[in-house]
Amino acid sequence: MTVTTDTGATSDTGARTDEAASLIGDARGRIDTLDDRIIGLIQERMAVSAVIQEARVTSGGRRVNLSREMEVLGHFRDALGKPGTALAMTLLELCRGRI
Repeated sequence: MTVTTDTGATSDTGARTDEAASLIGDARGRIDTLDDRIIGLIQERMAVSAVIQEARVTSGGRRVNLSREMEVLGHFRDALGKPGTALAMTLLELCRGRI
């Protein structure tokens, strides 16, 4: 059973009923699973990016391809709006310079 605080809200979800607390708990579990998948995909992207960078540098090119990064930024912005640009910048930062 969910513990209710003296304000009527459950202590770990902020819900005011056991039914809402259960729904929130289940949804948070799904979010945690999605977060784990997202982290795994980011790690995979980082590994693929390292392969690309190494091939580019080994062939005499530059480590970073700015026109490609602009494509990625535009893709995220188009799909997610302005916050997508910030997300893409973070993703690109994670994937740079790993070789």
